Amino acid sequence: MLSLLKKELSSFFSSLTGYIVIFVFLLINGLILWVFRENLNIIDSGFAYLDPLFEISPWVFLFLVPAITMRMISEEKKQGTIDVLYTQPLTDFQIVLAKYLAGLILILISILPTLIYVYSVSNLSITGGTTETGAELAGLDFGETVGAYTGLFFLAAVYCAIGLWASSLTENQIVAFLLAVGLCFFMYLGFDALSGFLGKYGLIISNAGIDAHYRSISRGVIDTRDIIYFLSAITLFLILAKYKLQSRNWK
Repeated sequence: MLSLLKKELSSFFSSLTGYIVIFVFLLINGLILWVFRENLNIIDSGFAYLDPLFEISPWVFLFLVPAITMRMISEEKKQGTIDVLYTQPLTDFQIVLAKYLAGLILILISILPTLIYVYSVSNLSITGGTTETGAELAGLDFGETVGAYTGLFFLAAVYCAIGLWASSLTENQIVAFLLAVGLCFFMYLGFDALSGFLGKYGLIISNAGIDAHYRSISRGVIDTRDIIYFLSAITLFLILAKYKLQSRNWK
């Protein structure tokens, strides 16, 4: 499994895929948080917080993560190299897990550089940085920041599992991408939309979506219920991808 993981990581960085994903993620967040004069601009806000980063990132990952995962299995099917994997001493779940971990590592690499934002905002508040209006930046809440990063990582991890399953359903990368985007969007906000029509059952339905747990953990309180939710969602979609690979034996 380790050799397949290395192969997947190598394929990301031997082409432009890995570099583009990291660059686009950092570029979009950097421009919105530090350059564009909008409500999400950290300097203009007058507060030492990174909430805008964690509001933007789920939407950026909504497209970038499916772009990472769309080729993982679909391309193998299209080129016929999936049959080579089947001949290796690997179980179907090991194949799925190796590809998933490769995508997860790339996501983590794209998140890590944003830690410089933590340093920058913290430094501004410590040195008495001010906005253009003269308002002093307050101190950064590190507990909340750690929770928000934890939530963002788990959110992206669920997206990655969904994208991998979508990639296992088709040989067409574009179809896999669009399917993953749609599924990720529904998991993120779809349940919230449905909850508004279900009265007293609305809260239960809302808690089935990612957003409720993402916002909960982003407040800085690591609730085991949120962790269990994310791990359960990841496991579910990885198992679905595994069974899709297994379905070749049922034909």
